[in-house]
Amino acid sequence: MTTAWNLPAEPNLFVGRESDVDELVQLLDVARVVTLCGAGGIGKTRLAIRLATRVAPRFSGGARLVDLSEIGADERVSDLVTTALGLAADSGTPLHERIGDRRVLLVLDNCEALVTECAEFSRDLVSTCPGVSVLATSREPLRVPGETVWRVPPLSLAGDPRLCEATRLFHARAAAVRPDFELTDEVLPQVVRLCRALDGLPLAIELAAAMVRALSLRQLVERLDDRFRLLSGGARTAPARQRTLRAAVDWSYRLLSQQERVLLRRLAVFRSCWTLDVAEWVCQGSGLPEEDVLPRLCDLVDKSLVVVDGEVAGEARYRLLETVREYSVEQLAEVGEEVELRRAHLAAMARLAAEFKQAVSPGVRTSWTTMERFGNLFDGMKAEISAALDWSIAIGRPETALKMLTDMRYILVASGRNLGLAAPLDRLLATDTGDLGLLGQATILRGELAMQSGDLATAARAARSGLQMCRSANDRYGEAVGMILQAQTTGEQEPLRQAMEVAGKSGDAVLESLAQGTRAVLALHEGRLHEAQRAFEEVLSLCEELDNHWGVSNGHIGLAQVARRAGDTMTAKRHYEAGLRLLRHVDARQQIISCLAGLGRVALEHGDLREARERLTEALVLSRDAGLRTGIARRLEAWASLLYAEGDERRAVLLMSASVGLRGQRPEARAEEILTPARRKLGEAVVAHLWAEGAAMSADEAVQCALEGTLPEQPDVPVVPLSQDSRLTARELEVAELVSRGLSNRGIADELVISPATAARHVANILAKLGFGTRTQIAAWVIEQR
Repeated sequence: MTTAWNLPAEPNLFVGRESDVDELVQLLDVARVVTLCGAGGIGKTRLAIRLATRVAPRFSGGARLVDLSEIGADERVSDLVTTALGLAADSGTPLHERIGDRRVLLVLDNCEALVTECAEFSRDLVSTCPGVSVLATSREPLRVPGETVWRVPPLSLAGDPRLCEATRLFHARAAAVRPDFELTDEVLPQVVRLCRALDGLPLAIELAAAMVRALSLRQLVERLDDRFRLLSGGARTAPARQRTLRAAVDWSYRLLSQQERVLLRRLAVFRSCWTLDVAEWVCQGSGLPEEDVLPRLCDLVDKSLVVVDGEVAGEARYRLLETVREYSVEQLAEVGEEVELRRAHLAAMARLAAEFKQAVSPGVRTSWTTMERFGNLFDGMKAEISAALDWSIAIGRPETALKMLTDMRYILVASGRNLGLAAPLDRLLATDTGDLGLLGQATILRGELAMQSGDLATAARAARSGLQMCRSANDRYGEAVGMILQAQTTGEQEPLRQAMEVAGKSGDAVLESLAQGTRAVLALHEGRLHEAQRAFEEVLSLCEELDNHWGVSNGHIGLAQVARRAGDTMTAKRHYEAGLRLLRHVDARQQIISCLAGLGRVALEHGDLREARERLTEALVLSRDAGLRTGIARRLEAWASLLYAEGDERRAVLLMSASVGLRGQRPEARAEEILTPARRKLGEAVVAHLWAEGAAMSADEAVQCALEGTLPEQPDVPVVPLSQDSRLTARELEVAELVSRGLSNRGIADELVISPATAARHVANILAKLGFGTRTQIAAWVIEQR
């Protein structure tokens, strides 16, 4: 028997997977059967050859590759292995005796077509030949004793985009077909987007990179919706299944059983992910009874066509790679099941919402564990909720979607989740529905979402309209939530009294806690601290009885704010910490942000700048990631105070101005606490410059300025006063003065009781008359004229 290897030379540079190879080398030291599992195109064969080449010197009997993809109808696995080992075809001596105790590594490549035969062969050989190790590649495990299954992951897209595995592979292959190809700052974001859309699949990335010889990056990205036609330019010498992306997926699909194919194409209805329960509700039907969904789902996981993507709400979360999903969508359309599956998907999301509503209905005491599960489930399934809303609009079933959203209402209002529901809810409200009470409740929900985002005008309109509809429909619950929203937008007490009366008669402790919470907030804002404290204590008591951590945390946050107003910072800190402990395992961002921001303020007041920076950083990042514009503005104000305490007056002025601008308000007393000493130290003109620059910053720019210290660029045009020939009118001088104070066009309009368009026209006239290009220059000019 020869000891030579038959491992092929690598045709091009091996990119990435350095840590994977290192891990697998160690694994082969302790496991004699290792199976590399993964979807078609994930790079199993290339990784196996790389690994075998690395460890081959350890095997005195050689390392041999056995390609099973082209096995003949009358051939057996043992025949190919015998040939690969250089043994005579038929000696009459069993293979295991001819190998004996030699140290041999067998690389069985592409086992999926003969998985049972490969499993039996590997089991028998390993049990009789102590020196033989098997490295297999397959789309599903062999399931033999002692087997270690190693799931081959997609190429990494994490970390520095220039150094991650996926972009390195794209760069290497693109440069091979177009030597002038470089990862410039302009090109890099497009490459990252492309690699992410291709799920980090090496085959797909290599096929896409080969296309740069004929297409630009922008064209590649734009045409990804038709990826199967686009990515069809593989090497002529590659196996047929690897020449196009479609061929790679086709190969896997043809190997599936009939039920596996049915389930795979039905799973394409999910836009993002699903759990087992939801899959059973949606995918069962003709050809696939509900009890068969679980075993077939396990089969698809084993065959690497379904990915187990962590957990959501304590349940395994599944998803399809986007390439597999697009293929499955085509198969679903071919059999004409798409409409039926979309309806089942909508019904499943509505069922989840109905189960939540039942859990919070009057008289039901639901444990926090269950509430937490619903919260995390809805957050993890937000893409599916959005897909269900889109489909309900498309098929003309708005009632189902509106009912789903109003059933979820408390979780949306109590947890402050930003699921991006405002726009689809607007579209749903614009459709015709005969249920006036449902429409009223949905309108009120739209107002509550507006209230969360700081849009008081929309919230007030929705409260009036929704309340009127609920009263016309004699919907007492809808009327009560409408009155709570009305109180929040107007500050009136009578609607709250009526809402609490409805809650008391119905025994709805959740509704009562919401009304008491609103009463407490209004009292706090108006300085009635004793009343606020009593109301927040009532919220705390009601929600503790319900085991409702969202409500309990709101009670603690409110009591902390009362304590801070009263100067009792230690009590405030205790309440903030209590609220934060309750919510660390559920995505209740607004409450978490409030606790973090409160703790940051308390630390700032005690001079603990390190603790203040840590807490305020986390609060600002969460506000940014949740898209909470008002929250960002409030956090920036706290950051301004922190930076001033740290001695960074310039950034303090910038962020205070950005905070005021984002809220569309005039500067308050807290702003002057920073501006007055800053003017003494930096001078009027410099502060005016900084204030105007801050007012012009976007939310993202202001956050970057806080977190990374990024300052806006100084204007190229020097600021100099022009001659008296460019005198402004009296109104324009008023506008220029307001610009120097950092007001936006809307702020100027509110101040002067004119329209924003008129304010914008005045600003344009001022710029033209003075020959300036920025509002900063106007501000500096005003300072010079004083």
